[in-house]
Amino acid sequence: MAFVLVRPSHPGNVGAVARAMRTMGLHRLVVVAPRLPRVLSHPDAIARASGALDVLCDAVVADDLATALAPFTHAVAVSADEREFGPAPQPPEAIARDVRAQLLGSGEARVAFVFGTERSGLSIEDALACQSMCSIPGATDYHSLNLAQAAQIVAYCLRSVDRLDPIDELAAAASAAQARGAGPGDEGRAGEAMAEDGRTGPGAPASLAAIEGLFAHLERALVRIGFLDPAHPKKLMPRLRRLFGRTRLEVEEVALLRGICTQILKLADGDIHGARRPPAAPGDRAGVPPGPAQPSATERS
Repeated sequence: MAFVLVRPSHPGNVGAVARAMRTMGLHRLVVVAPRLPRVLSHPDAIARASGALDVLCDAVVADDLATALAPFTHAVAVSADEREFGPAPQPPEAIARDVRAQLLGSGEARVAFVFGTERSGLSIEDALACQSMCSIPGATDYHSLNLAQAAQIVAYCLRSVDRLDPIDELAAAASAAQARGAGPGDEGRAGEAMAEDGRTGPGAPASLAAIEGLFAHLERALVRIGFLDPAHPKKLMPRLRRLFGRTRLEVEEVALLRGICTQILKLADGDIHGARRPPAAPGDRAGVPPGPAQPSATERS
């Protein structure tokens, strides 16, 4: 599980987020396109981290959000603004329960919480890259939290969702390993496995990189058959993102859908031999295409 900060402006806020994470047992921090390139070693970040230097030292800087989210299987947008085509907002307690179920249900689950900039929050495009949305309730006339404050609330909810069995990356991986039949002492291997990508086991959740590849493939297929006009795309792809975001696609399901896209593209290009042809129905003459459909009585009249 990780916290992802998108284009933060102030190094002190990055350090404060690291401190908020560390106090709740979270360690994985990703910073996307920070305003200052050396934000993790900035004196303000170190001062505000207040001892959580291990989180800063292990943090990763990514050039863009797609790269940052690639190894994860589920992304949660943290935003106060409801989006027309984004995921439905949920309070942090509900999100925490859902995330805990994901982590304990599958050793391959990897969840990222995505926080926007201090000034404007998450953009529409960034929110559409996520499958869930966490919205922290507040006063209707003044609903503005500092980046570190929002991170602290989310981290606390993750920690307190079950006080007897708090969310912890290593503990969750070990629990999932035991559920699959692994014995005591496998916690280290379970923790190492969480960093791996390309899971192909039955029921393994697809990585967000794989899902982005599916969307690109699907968009090409829809353009090729004339269902999507790239000059006037309207809201088709955001609607499809929202639809698939509710399903939590597995590795095998992504492969299945991409296979369908491949067949669509082959047929659209006239590659009849490259595409799989349906088997002939009983009684059909082999190699003879069916004749035109006969009009119904209503159509003839």
